[in-house]
Amino acid sequence: MTAPAIVILGAGALATARRIQALYAEGGVASDCQVHALQGRVAADVSYTELGAHLRELYARGTPIVALCAAGIVIRCLAPLLSNKGAEPPVLAVAEDGSAVVPLLGGLAGVNVMARDIAAALAVQPAITTSGELRFGTCVLNPPDGYALADLGQGKRFVSDLLAGESTRIEGDAPWLDDAQLPRSASARLAIRVTPHAWDGREDELVIHPRCVVAAVVVSDGAYAKADTDAAHAIVASVRAALSAHGFAALSLAALLVPSASMTDPALARAATLLDVPLRFADAGAEAGEPNAETLLHTALRVPHETLPELAHDAANLHVALALAPLAIDPATIGRARGRLSVIGLGPGRPDLMVPAARTALNEATDILGYDTYVKMAGPLRPDQRVHGTDNREEMQRARHAFELASAGRSVVMVSSGDPGVFAMAAAVLEALEASQNDAWAAVELSIVPGVSAALATAAQAGAPLGHDFCMLSLSDNLKPWTIIETRLRHAAQADLVMAFYNPISRARPWQLDKALDIVREYRAPSTQVVLGRDIGRPGGTLRTLTLGELRSADVDMRTMVIVGSSLTRSFACGDHGAQWVYTPRWYEALLTPPSDPPPPAA
Repeated sequence: MTAPAIVILGAGALATARRIQALYAEGGVASDCQVHALQGRVAADVSYTELGAHLRELYARGTPIVALCAAGIVIRCLAPLLSNKGAEPPVLAVAEDGSAVVPLLGGLAGVNVMARDIAAALAVQPAITTSGELRFGTCVLNPPDGYALADLGQGKRFVSDLLAGESTRIEGDAPWLDDAQLPRSASARLAIRVTPHAWDGREDELVIHPRCVVAAVVVSDGAYAKADTDAAHAIVASVRAALSAHGFAALSLAALLVPSASMTDPALARAATLLDVPLRFADAGAEAGEPNAETLLHTALRVPHETLPELAHDAANLHVALALAPLAIDPATIGRARGRLSVIGLGPGRPDLMVPAARTALNEATDILGYDTYVKMAGPLRPDQRVHGTDNREEMQRARHAFELASAGRSVVMVSSGDPGVFAMAAAVLEALEASQNDAWAAVELSIVPGVSAALATAAQAGAPLGHDFCMLSLSDNLKPWTIIETRLRHAAQADLVMAFYNPISRARPWQLDKALDIVREYRAPSTQVVLGRDIGRPGGTLRTLTLGELRSADVDMRTMVIVGSSLTRSFACGDHGAQWVYTPRWYEALLTPPSDPPPPAA
């Protein structure tokens, strides 16, 4: 299951929150399960600024919520979103001291199971009020993974009849109900039926579908190898027609299986999304060379199954075959997934400055690669995630290793600090891909996830020194000649651009910064504003504002971001504490007088 967000308001709830977090850490989801705290009140894993908005955002994303506050607060925050009982995530209220655990929402998503687990960890009794749970010890409307309830409305009527005194019998394999205190009778009018076949509408049955059917789809002649919505809908219609022809419910479908050669086909990917099943791939073909759907099933399925007759749709060059297994099938055991490689930026170092898409990629990864220091910053990580830390100078080897892992079907994350496209790993990954001419690497689902770069983080803390045209320059001559750096410095200084210097100085390169400043001082006045940000976003980070005339190379080290302002960059003190702000105006007047017309609005 998705690990919950543990939301607290104050420091008094932190100890209880960590105990709940430890419960999920034991289950191997530590990196997902984070403590969210009100900004400025207590330090935790994630900060937020307004409780109601944060809870609604988590709820809308389907994230389970464990809120350590009064139940009424949670109810009022989420009330505007409560509409679809079948789609809500689990929501619990827990007393700050751990003395009460109250499941509020998500009865069909396992909230009472969560309540029991959390209460056991806190050594208290959960406040479960659901009639069916209290009477039968389980929620019969919430089958385990791999099973789906045919009709929620009918399920509610069925449970109501059981609570009114009716008995039931179980038809099919439902081991999760073995220990349930259900009133059973072999001659009962009511039946819980576990079957892949479609529900016929009988009101005396609670039908649960095991996801035990796999549909193999082969598209001939690349008929749908394009981003065509109509093509995806045609594939979906053919799969549903095949299911219907054999009497199967759509909810019995476990996965869509296609040839590996179709891995980048957008229509097939879209079809799997519309069918709400995983898309899996296998290498298989008939002796004639063309892959066929039945052979694909035989190659990919590792469990006993029956292959059903293939249905061909000649007009669309589309072939569909179904396989039926006696039990629910874990899609992860069918063929392989399309590998993914996400190149992410961690931001400057603070967890709350990492973009959500980067955290999602980390949570979903099977393998994490990067410079050792950055990989440690990405944690905590789950015990089941493989970590491949390397030296900072092994970029191309690291990129190739990432593609090898991803092309084998794994979900890989390449970690950079800041933004991956700014003097970081995104360029190395793309260079490795271009040079490889490797079809398997090209089939990997590649994404570059942006991050907050060091220049942007430093600028934001200082104010807005990058408010007008600016450039970013690396002063390292490890990968480019110093003559190129000098030329670019001179042109940037002459063009009056604000300049952000990466890699300004190191023990191996002690003289480059002084040389760079000599060039800049040919074009900029000694009074030019300079911002130095060291370890911004990390513990012990410092910010300093001074002038170009005051700046010395001894003020800077390798972990310092140097921002040299333009001729228009200015600073001022504001407020009782004299906070210093630096900014570069968006308008450009030689005398720095406001223009006659107001500046245009921000884009």
